[in-house]
Amino acid sequence: MSVGAATMSGGPEDGIAALADAGTAPAPQTIVSAVTHAAKWDATRAMSASLTGPQARWQPNFVIIRFVTSESQVPGIDTTRPHPARVYDYLIGGKNHFAADRAVADRGLEFFPQGRTGPRENRAFLGRAVRYLAAEAGIRQFLDVGTGLPATGSVHEIAQAVAPETKVVYVDNDPLVLAHARALLTSSPEGRTAYIHADLRDPMAILSDPSTRDVLDFSQPIALMLVAVLHFITDDDKPAEIVRTLLGALPSGSYLAASHVTAEHNRDQLEESLRNYQRSGVPFQARDSDEFARLAFDGLHLVPPGVTLVSEWRPESASPRPLPSEVIAYGGIGRKP
Repeated sequence: MSVGAATMSGGPEDGIAALADAGTAPAPQTIVSAVTHAAKWDATRAMSASLTGPQARWQPNFVIIRFVTSESQVPGIDTTRPHPARVYDYLIGGKNHFAADRAVADRGLEFFPQGRTGPRENRAFLGRAVRYLAAEAGIRQFLDVGTGLPATGSVHEIAQAVAPETKVVYVDNDPLVLAHARALLTSSPEGRTAYIHADLRDPMAILSDPSTRDVLDFSQPIALMLVAVLHFITDDDKPAEIVRTLLGALPSGSYLAASHVTAEHNRDQLEESLRNYQRSGVPFQARDSDEFARLAFDGLHLVPPGVTLVSEWRPESASPRPLPSEVIAYGGIGRKP
């Protein structure tokens, strides 16, 4: 492991390093990890400039951050257990996953060989949903819970292409997402992006986090993004209460964009694949369209075409689309009256 920058005197424990003033940005392969809670938003400001080239410079904000060059040494990451964010990353063709994640995904693909189609269609739905919210609904603030690992077409990239002043707060509970948070903090100069390490099962922690309140203006409409995350919340964790808590904190005119895995179109084959995830310690509960609609959009005004397969939600081309038995995910957007 290599640690970049000097150790901060009197600062956090165990190798947390301090970066200050000028200096070149870390090499692209460097993993950013262990950002302390108190320093995250200095990190947000410091990393808001472009850090994409070898000559990228750090802003003169003081940030507390650690750089490690081996993923297996990122603190807090259990590489022996699969995590939904990393399994999803593997299924959409990403590179941020470990053997345990690949193993559970590959076993699932044995039962359901079309298993890569749904995640890819879901990712495309995310892009269309954000473009609708930014370009047509006029939303300039996003709270993206269950962010997953950075990939091309993240929420802030799409939204800020429409409106550079857009602000985005990302939330995930996978330490590897925290390690790659730098890619989520490259906001346009006019806007802001931030990341908090938190769990959807504790919505008040998300809403009360000082960083959430610092970046988002809760007097103005906010788009809550719960894309491909609610199926990891079983009924025992009371998902409807979680959604109500989050939506209850948002003002009138806010939106919810959500998607959810279903077994309606391929029940026997898909349910065996889902049991594979559950046996691996990944909580998973598929729901049908009515259950998903009640869970996510109760009391909201649905944006046409309503709750539909993610591949059918405002498609941007007339090209043939996958079969429902391959897509296996519903999506929709609702507006809070």
